[in-house]
Amino acid sequence: MLQRAETLEDLYKALSPQPLIAPADFAAFYRQEINAVRGGQVVERMRLGLRRAHGTMPYKALLMGHAGVGKSTELTRLTREVEDKYRVIRLSASESLDPTSFQPFDVVLLMMIEVARRTAEDQPAGAGRRPDDAYLKDIEDWFASEKDMVSSRTETTAQASAGAGVTGDTVWARLTGLFASVKGEIKYASVRDRQKVNYRLSRLDELIGAANRLLLRCNQLLRAATGHEWLFIFEDFDKAGISPKQTEDLFVTYANAIRELDAHLLFTIPITLGYSPRAGSLPVAQSALFVLPDTMVFDQAHNPYAPGRAAIGAVLEARMRTELFAAGERERLIEASGGNLRNLFAMTASAGDTALLRGGQRIEADDVNGAIRQLRTDYERQLGESQYDQETGSDGKARPIAYEAKAERMLRIYEGDPEAKIPAPVLYSLLRSRAVQEFNGERWFGVHPLVVDLLVRQNRIARPVSGRVPGGTE
Repeated sequence: MLQRAETLEDLYKALSPQPLIAPADFAAFYRQEINAVRGGQVVERMRLGLRRAHGTMPYKALLMGHAGVGKSTELTRLTREVEDKYRVIRLSASESLDPTSFQPFDVVLLMMIEVARRTAEDQPAGAGRRPDDAYLKDIEDWFASEKDMVSSRTETTAQASAGAGVTGDTVWARLTGLFASVKGEIKYASVRDRQKVNYRLSRLDELIGAANRLLLRCNQLLRAATGHEWLFIFEDFDKAGISPKQTEDLFVTYANAIRELDAHLLFTIPITLGYSPRAGSLPVAQSALFVLPDTMVFDQAHNPYAPGRAAIGAVLEARMRTELFAAGERERLIEASGGNLRNLFAMTASAGDTALLRGGQRIEADDVNGAIRQLRTDYERQLGESQYDQETGSDGKARPIAYEAKAERMLRIYEGDPEAKIPAPVLYSLLRSRAVQEFNGERWFGVHPLVVDLLVRQNRIARPVSGRVPGGTE
């Protein structure tokens, strides 16, 4: 369990960037203030949709937002608020899938494996009953059609018989071994040959049919035992290192696979995908595409936004004693974070370490200066050319987006040009790097305060004769 930091030595643990998932951590450190300030009622709307869907039809939604805004923590809140009707199967793309090579059928297979396993668990976690052999055999048969799976099936059957600890149930024993083998293959999918991948993709419809039969039966068993239904929450498709192409394949090219699954599904997706020209092909209605915004520290006119700063301060105060800051330094870090909690925690932890190394007992101005400077440099680095940020030129060739194009778009956003919000590759690039943030209310974009500083230093934004640059930190 996380502990509130009473000294600088405790700070690195208290400011862990991990989401609040454990019940004790959530109860101790979650602050409703920040959710109330940033608006949108995202969790409330998803909760309403799930309650309406219980016992009727599958509910599906996509959640997007910048890294570090608290998506996973808000999903934890959602699971707590629907636990009277749903049992949650929570999966992570970065932990369960090969980040660069996963396929749509991997996602479906992983869901099938987990729902079968969880349903078989004793109450209250599961239904206390295994799905009938006929539904399990569907999985086995799907693999059996592959010639190159014959030897693998023989091997996993032997493994299951020897080590699974399941006796008197041949199908379940075989499937236990097969599940273990398949989960390993899903995690290291890059070693698969292309012929196998293409063959499985060609039979995706058959897999969806088998999955739906299994999902229906598992829900029946769970409802009969507990009155609940299964809810899948599949996260981290927006994490760094996850292939944008594979993610787009899953949610756009093969969107029908998700659309046709008879299951309650919540996915987190990259914010750039939600704004791309292909967003219309996503597997949910526009009303089920949610954005969790950052928390404003400046309003649209670049004035300090006191409610947002107070809410962020409440989150930080829950993690550490305010006395660990010299006067005014906590406020400087809140401002420099741009309202992004991951930024805030990273800078505060860095400043705390600097204070410790100089033998200090609290965070002083120089410690904060160093932390801000480090994060500002990180943003500057991210704004360079990237293989993930490309646009197609008039010659039809894709090439990296030049920094000049990014700077021009950021300046227009900073100045409030409404046309600067029109989706385009350069805007996706800026959203991906978090140089441009999305806020709620009127759903507007703003330039991160540290990036405003960079634009000032490049003489793209005029520095006033006296006073600070609006929307920046200097």
